[in-house]
Amino acid sequence: MTTLDSYNFSGKKALVRVDFNVPLNDKFEITDDTRIRATIPTINKILSEGGSVILMSHLGRPKDGPTEKYSLKHLVNPLSLILGKTVKFADDCIGASATEMAAALQPGEVLLLENLRFYKEEEKGDEAFAEKLSKLGDVWVMDAFGTAHRAHASTAVIGKFFKDKVCGYVMQAELDNAERLLEHSERPFTAIMGGAKISDKILIIERLLDKVDNLIIGGGMSYTFTKALGGNIGKSLLEADKMDLTLELLEKAKQKGVNLVLPIDTVIADKFSNDANRQTVPTAEIPDDWEGLDIGPKSIELFKSIIAASKTVLWNGPMGVFEFPNFATGTNAIAESVVAATEENDAFSLIGGGDSASAVNNAGYGDRVSYVSTGGGALLEYMEGKVLPGVAALD
Repeated sequence: MTTLDSYNFSGKKALVRVDFNVPLNDKFEITDDTRIRATIPTINKILSEGGSVILMSHLGRPKDGPTEKYSLKHLVNPLSLILGKTVKFADDCIGASATEMAAALQPGEVLLLENLRFYKEEEKGDEAFAEKLSKLGDVWVMDAFGTAHRAHASTAVIGKFFKDKVCGYVMQAELDNAERLLEHSERPFTAIMGGAKISDKILIIERLLDKVDNLIIGGGMSYTFTKALGGNIGKSLLEADKMDLTLELLEKAKQKGVNLVLPIDTVIADKFSNDANRQTVPTAEIPDDWEGLDIGPKSIELFKSIIAASKTVLWNGPMGVFEFPNFATGTNAIAESVVAATEENDAFSLIGGGDSASAVNNAGYGDRVSYVSTGGGALLEYMEGKVLPGVAALD
């Protein structure tokens, strides 16, 4: 795989696949620009060597072609400010405007193409569409780790139309950090798994049971474990068809000597709302008309004590409904304890994208952990041992 540092971009037009799938508010303002800022070193490396940059990305999930809400034109000004230079914009990604503007691009200039997903061919991995995109540049740089698990036209298929294919800095960092975690982790190694569904995390949990010393389970998925063990979980999230599986995972953890830890108390609510009535109860004793929305104070202390003693920490998924401030205490406490382990115990900490990354960044802790992944789903699939099409296309 060719790395960015081993390639000279002088006089080259680099077609760079980035992940600018950022959240926008009602006024089309970016509410979290982490993914954009992550790509700046890649862009600057190309420009500093006398190359030009053509950026391509998707935004959201447009259903029927061009949509105002999902236009990448909303990113032009913020990107120009972050880069410190004017970014040009093509109102298409393969049509005449894209072709003409790419052809006229001079060394040191940056062009942003319109949303790739305005064409259904992008997600279908259409070869003809990929070939049209490929004609815009001399070298393809893949720097969108967050979409590397999809065999889309711009993330994988396009690779066959380039002799020169380069791995960007974001991709490189994601792969290096995941590799460090899986193959070179210091012990004790603690994984914290949260989120709503155990079905989303089965494969990663099974893989981690061969790697970790401690596996902390929180969030909505923990209630399926509690129910399977005979507890009362009220109206809490439940995947009834996964109860047998949770018992199997508990048995596997026992056999492998892994300390699998579940919440011992829970903050419950009488409705799914930030202003619901709240109380804290033992996790296995939730009344019928109540539901668990966060881990309780005893669980927080238990989890914190395990994290504090760890030398390697992986965190993926919140401990509760952290979008509601009244039920974000557990998630925020885990973020703080991962930061403390990193700073005070010199632990290597990797935050596995998605909601965990949002929680850490929103709390201002993003630069106080070892690495925050930009690709939740892609990271999980890579760690499950799957081949990511966007990575394979670089070989």
